[in-house]
Amino acid sequence: MIESLDALKFIFPWRSYQAKLLKHFESHMADNHFHVIAPPGSGKTILGIEIFKRLGKKTLVLAPTLTIRNQWKDRLQTFFSENKKFNSFSFDIKAPSDVTFATYQSLHAFYKTFEDKKDYYQFFKTYEIETLVLDEAHHLKNAWWTCLMDLKNNSDFYMVSLTATPPYDSSRAEVSKYFTLCGEVDDEIAVPDLVKEGDLCAHQDYVYFSKPEAVEINFIVEFRQKIADFKDQLLKDDNFINFLQNHRYYKNPNWHLDELYANTEYLSSIFITLNACGLTINEKKLEILGFEKNEEIKFPNLELNWLEILFQNILVEDREQLYEHEAYLKKLEKQLRLLHVFDKKKVDFVGKDLIYKSLANSPRKLKSIVSIINSESTYLKENLRCVILTDYIRKEFLTTKDITTINKIGVMSIFQYVRCYCENNKSLAVLSGSIVIIHKSVLECLFEIEKREDFLIKPLEVDNSFVQITPNTNAKKSIVSSITKLFEEGTIKVLVGTKSLLGEGWDAPSINSLILASFVGSFVSSNQMRGRAIRTNANMPNKTGNIWHLASIDPTQTDGGREVEILKRRFEAFVGVTENDIPFISNGFERLYFLENILPEQIDGLNKHTLNQAKQRNNVIAKWETSIGSGTKLTRQLKLFHFGKMPFKKQKQIYYFDALRFFIAEIIIAFMLFYVEFVVYSFKLILQKGALYFIYSLLVALFLTFGYKFYKAFKLYLRYGFLYKKISKMGQTVLDTLNDLKLLNTNINNVYVTSQIYGRGDVVCNLVGANALENSIFNKALTQLLEPINSPRYLIVKTNLFRKKLDVESFYSVPDVFGDKKENALLFQKNWRKYLGRNKLIYTRRFDGRKLLLKARLYNVYNAFTKKTKEVLVWK
Repeated sequence: MIESLDALKFIFPWRSYQAKLLKHFESHMADNHFHVIAPPGSGKTILGIEIFKRLGKKTLVLAPTLTIRNQWKDRLQTFFSENKKFNSFSFDIKAPSDVTFATYQSLHAFYKTFEDKKDYYQFFKTYEIETLVLDEAHHLKNAWWTCLMDLKNNSDFYMVSLTATPPYDSSRAEVSKYFTLCGEVDDEIAVPDLVKEGDLCAHQDYVYFSKPEAVEINFIVEFRQKIADFKDQLLKDDNFINFLQNHRYYKNPNWHLDELYANTEYLSSIFITLNACGLTINEKKLEILGFEKNEEIKFPNLELNWLEILFQNILVEDREQLYEHEAYLKKLEKQLRLLHVFDKKKVDFVGKDLIYKSLANSPRKLKSIVSIINSESTYLKENLRCVILTDYIRKEFLTTKDITTINKIGVMSIFQYVRCYCENNKSLAVLSGSIVIIHKSVLECLFEIEKREDFLIKPLEVDNSFVQITPNTNAKKSIVSSITKLFEEGTIKVLVGTKSLLGEGWDAPSINSLILASFVGSFVSSNQMRGRAIRTNANMPNKTGNIWHLASIDPTQTDGGREVEILKRRFEAFVGVTENDIPFISNGFERLYFLENILPEQIDGLNKHTLNQAKQRNNVIAKWETSIGSGTKLTRQLKLFHFGKMPFKKQKQIYYFDALRFFIAEIIIAFMLFYVEFVVYSFKLILQKGALYFIYSLLVALFLTFGYKFYKAFKLYLRYGFLYKKISKMGQTVLDTLNDLKLLNTNINNVYVTSQIYGRGDVVCNLVGANALENSIFNKALTQLLEPINSPRYLIVKTNLFRKKLDVESFYSVPDVFGDKKENALLFQKNWRKYLGRNKLIYTRRFDGRKLLLKARLYNVYNAFTKKTKEVLVWK
């Protein structure tokens, strides 16, 4: 233990959730990693200081910005050092001390100064730095990863990672990189704990939808029509059909089996497209791919997703192999570029980027902001403290007099709309890095804080009741705090700013309404911005925070389109109370109970309802109190979605009663139909061959007439009728295997699996009694079992003869955690047999195994673009 660190002592008592996390400190550090998720307001920095203090080694703390770097030093001096006398720190990474505070950027710059990387590694050994603290590592740019990963891989460090939101919405490669650096999540401080302790206020997220302008709708419809026309012409184009028929995957699949196994989606797209062109896929080709002779294969419709996969491969990924057809490919590429669906080597028939850019900047959102502010102002009156955060300033709209010409979202466009359409606009202000605007009536209040001579004051051309104030060098550092003070006091009630300045690290506890007009970046930054509005305010004990999200729907998409899709992904990072009669705390968009498909004609009604809900702030407080009392911790559950058009229970009953109905109908109708024809006209047959022969003949007739309907109905019931019970057994199989492989630290007698079916038929399964890491491993393994098959090392195939005869296919991936070694896979197979019956374990890296893997993946083409599961957080 370094003497200077040993002298540090937290001067206040730990809050219960902080003490709980620190209690398990030693067990979490067993693998030299301590990865903590801690929301804004939880004392994340203070916990980080306590952790490196307990480790007692020389420490390098890395932060994403200078502001946050300085906060680490300030927190250490204020809360751990008597009279701020701790001097054993440095801001200079080249001259480290016992504790060195630096930014990721400065480490990267330092890394580049070494010609020989061995000298870089040796530097940290020489200065005996043994602890790395990573604050908000999701901020790392690609170039910054290298110096950290190199350092970690070539030295033995204690790695302490602290974040408010892991980058779950990033690409799979980015997520993998993040967890490789930081380790799996060891512990998490839950928002409900902070609300319970009074460190965060009761709050709720609301979504305000908007319909695009007529010109935007016309643009979208025209784009969709052009794509539809292109698709129709393509499917009738003999040159295109011949090109696909001569593709090596279709023409000679047995020559390219290894390629096919690695590119199943590409192969599927070729088959599905040819099927849509009206061609019958040769039976022999299907036999090569693992299907049996005369086996029925149903190809899905040619959706745009499949067309994207096809063209992404033939124009980009596989183009070198198709050099003989380069002239034709150039022609196709030209067509796609004219349609604006091929850019930067990326094919996009759905128009995700093109249409999203249009809708993200829709002027209708400016009207949405005005509606929200007017509603909040009517209810909160003098208590309103509203902040609107956006991505860009849009200075070009500073002098715009005709605001109907404003066509992009930004600080100035929002300011202009609020100035013109909101009452009592004297309390409106703008605060960004380059522009500060206040009403002239606020000037005197400002100059009670600042010196008048430190500012250049210029009335706005469009409205001289507002002034733009430009600070000189003396006032530049204090202007943000001064405007914030006026906002806290209520002189300013509506503040428009950029997320870069106000979205992270800025503190204004009085905010009670936050409008997120930001559409650039990940939901990580969205969560950081939300943190501004959910802090408690000592001057307002019953404060509640309303967080507003804006979404412009795509009227040509039943699910609302790209903006709604992105909003749903962002909501995975937020936990809050549900909007139902018996509230509970959960994450995800579903907790707001919107309809699955949002139609344009429903938007006005939805928004009116949402504005009314947002006024019921006392109800939000009551919901939090009720929900917190119903649980003790956040539990990670795995949810399997039911995608039927009707609720699961009803669907199951229909399948059951169909089977029963057809069985009874066979008997009744058969007797009616055959009574005259079979009994009367066959009276002679009965006399000649006896009653027994008659009964056999009748049963055969019944079976041939109605047996197929009974077979179909019973097959559907078998497939869907026992779903949630089967998932529970799968969970138990995973749990037992984890225990057998000694991957559980918790006593197995204290851990169990639960599963339950909800509402329309979604099935939820979770592990009770396990720690955060064990839950994470369990959920990941169960997800791999339930999601469409990708490329596992081992497959489990159910071998029940009864199911096989009914053609109820059962292919499952052996989860990666068990598939790394054969003995582990065999252990999983043994537990599967115990709970789920007979099965066969297939190694997919051999020829026969790859053939079966291909077949299994081709069976999944119907749900290839549907995520069947997701991990949900529930307070239980």
